[in-house]
Amino acid sequence: MNNKYQALPEHELLTHKSFIRNLNLFDWAFALLIAVGAFIAQTQAGLHMDIYEMVILWVSAGIAVFLGWFFKPMRWFIPLGVCLAYLAVDLYGGDIKRADGFLLKYLLSSQSAIMWQCAFVFFALFAYIVGAIAAVRKNVPSNTLLGMGTVFAWVSAMAGFVGLLVRWHESYLLRPDAGHIPVSNLYEVFILFLVITALMYLYYEGRFAVQKLGGFVFSFMAIVVGFVLWYSVSREAHAIQPLIPALQSWWMKIHVPANFIGYGAFCIAAMLGIAELLALRKEDAGKKSWLPHSQVIEEVMYKAIAVGFLFFTIATILGALWAADAWGRYWSWDPKETWAFIVWLNYAVWLHLRLVAGWRGRVLAWWAVIGLIITAFAFIGVNMFLSGLHSYGTL
Repeated sequence: MNNKYQALPEHELLTHKSFIRNLNLFDWAFALLIAVGAFIAQTQAGLHMDIYEMVILWVSAGIAVFLGWFFKPMRWFIPLGVCLAYLAVDLYGGDIKRADGFLLKYLLSSQSAIMWQCAFVFFALFAYIVGAIAAVRKNVPSNTLLGMGTVFAWVSAMAGFVGLLVRWHESYLLRPDAGHIPVSNLYEVFILFLVITALMYLYYEGRFAVQKLGGFVFSFMAIVVGFVLWYSVSREAHAIQPLIPALQSWWMKIHVPANFIGYGAFCIAAMLGIAELLALRKEDAGKKSWLPHSQVIEEVMYKAIAVGFLFFTIATILGALWAADAWGRYWSWDPKETWAFIVWLNYAVWLHLRLVAGWRGRVLAWWAVIGLIITAFAFIGVNMFLSGLHSYGTL
């Protein structure tokens, strides 16, 4: 292990100690802006919010502030997304029939924004792949195309974020008594997944300077987009439907997003596992790899799994609390619950082997790749092939 990696923990420790002291005027202005926005939201929608929703609103505001402090680009991403969504709300003017207006029809309605998100996932994928090839041929760490890939990735995340916010409002326009946060079906949670995965990758890209890995992550995201498009056409999944009774709970608003932060992180880790295997193959053969060093890739993979494991654990606890509220018991070994536990155990063992046993390299990379198969079955396969209390999530 070289000096760069030996120095990393001490550097991160010093960074954590001085985190609050390093906040500047813009950070505090961002916090104030978020607080004002939350206050306005509560003032305007307070009559439609119960105490739980108000708590969720202010906790979400706190999380937004922390994200803006921790990941500086979020200081413009969140306000811009909210402003664009508010513009769409204003254009609707309380009437869903106004969706035929130019800006709504082609840019800001939930469906048009989500279609832009899907398009820019492919644009980002193309730019990352071609940019990486060009960078290898010219032997440079980055180039304009890789930079464009980063920009397209941000645009895709922004479009999806705005689309979800506007879809939330549209659900109330369609059914004032049955509006709901857009995380209630497979279509909506996949859009959320694409937003979370893009933002997490962009953080790691900026933190570790690994633009050449964008093609791996966005290749998987492009597959998800393909599924979303198929699902929309064949099942009309993009249509906003009222919540089924099992999902009419405020627990859904916190359980599902936490779950998908975990899913997004695990999927990023799997794609990085493939990248690490390719890098190790070159390094073992004594050849220069066009990818970042395998140790760098593994460090990013470890960070992703650690974050994913944290949020998946939180989501599992929240799910147990929701089950107790809905069914009178915390755990019933329903197929969905059983496979969620398998996913949790899989990554718990992965982290144990790396942190305690000191494992590194090819085995953990393969483990992360196989972990995606386990995670995918827990999320989709259980709904397709097994039945239980969670059968409402079928395709």
